[in-house]
Amino acid sequence: MTTNILNISRRGFVSASIAGTAALALGGRGLAADATKLKVGFISPRTGPLAGFGQTDGYVLEKVRETLAKGVTLGGKAFAVEILDRDTQSDPSRAGQLAKDLINNDGIDMMLVISTPEVINPVSDACEAAGVPCLSTVMPWEAWYFGRGAKPGQPSPFKWTYHFGFGVDEFYKTYVSQWSLIETNKKVGVMYPNDADGNAIRAALAPKLAAAGFTIIDPGPYEDGTTDYSSQIALFKKEKVEIFNTFPIPPDFAAFWRQAAQQGLHKQVKIVQVAKTGLFPSDVEALGALGNKIAGACYWHKAFPYKSPLTGLSGTDLADGYEAKTGKEWTQQLGATMSLFDAGFAALNKASDAKDKASVAKSLAGLNTETMIGKVDFTSGPFPNVSPGPIIGGQWVKSQNTKFKYDFVITENATDKNVPIAAKLQPYNG
Repeated sequence: MTTNILNISRRGFVSASIAGTAALALGGRGLAADATKLKVGFISPRTGPLAGFGQTDGYVLEKVRETLAKGVTLGGKAFAVEILDRDTQSDPSRAGQLAKDLINNDGIDMMLVISTPEVINPVSDACEAAGVPCLSTVMPWEAWYFGRGAKPGQPSPFKWTYHFGFGVDEFYKTYVSQWSLIETNKKVGVMYPNDADGNAIRAALAPKLAAAGFTIIDPGPYEDGTTDYSSQIALFKKEKVEIFNTFPIPPDFAAFWRQAAQQGLHKQVKIVQVAKTGLFPSDVEALGALGNKIAGACYWHKAFPYKSPLTGLSGTDLADGYEAKTGKEWTQQLGATMSLFDAGFAALNKASDAKDKASVAKSLAGLNTETMIGKVDFTSGPFPNVSPGPIIGGQWVKSQNTKFKYDFVITENATDKNVPIAAKLQPYNG
């Protein structure tokens, strides 16, 4: 298999890659004699409460490793590539320790980390402290940037860590777009947990929604792992909320929504807009019939019109390949994880020396490239070290394919008009 790497300046880079492959064909002398090994750490939650985020990572790693199996040529130098992947088991303390082990014991050249503040923030902090370039995605960027100590109006405190993907503005645009598709009384019951995601959303998103004419009914922060939601449900029923919005971990939403159904809230609410949970088929299927017509949002969908410049795969290629290999339904994490490798190797390719950490960090700071989720651009703000990305509204509906129970269909595209709308949003209680 020939190496198919990045389309930053694709013609020149592919030529370089072909040259490296040719050297391998001549007995491997070019790579074996001249190249050093490039070590890339990859940390994600493969088990534990956040396991839905890591379910597809094994398949993406397989595709990336196949692509990189014969090495790469970066800056005129040939490198063998080793990807060292680690599972946080959904434990923030373990995430930080894994990062330190990869840095201190394995000597990684670059870190890639994905999915939720519980994983990304401790890893980013470890990399920042050690002076190791780190790239992350799949959490609200405000919870990453401000949640780690950055202050509005002050210079970025981060030199080594960079994050791309959706933020509060994207959620705001998506929700206003999505919630305008069904007539409601514009009363929104919110449940934002007392964690990095929930606190960032409460502080930034709720006021913007209120300014847009929505009445926010907030019973206050709750702790992850709460088992009794009677007081919140009673308040939402009393206030006659017709839109519900939450950013919970999967077990918490399952417990809440089952109790909401038992107490009749599900008959009152017209739009059930769930973030963080509700991203993956397994989360929705676990709810049984209560999962039908739950609205969500996606940071990637197989209908996104972008290819992976690293592997050359389209969204359909990636999703169909995963389903054929595993027998499981594709999830949006496939494209997100692939985009992290796309952007990471684009930065390595752009660096003057892929083995020099300062050079790679400088490359990340100036990165402007396309990935499987679309553009990643650290040159245009809104803050240094941050590149906002799309979040697209959709809904889980009964599958037209009897192989799987639910399909996630796109219902609005306010944050990326290139993404095609496939269906009309249906009221949850209709």
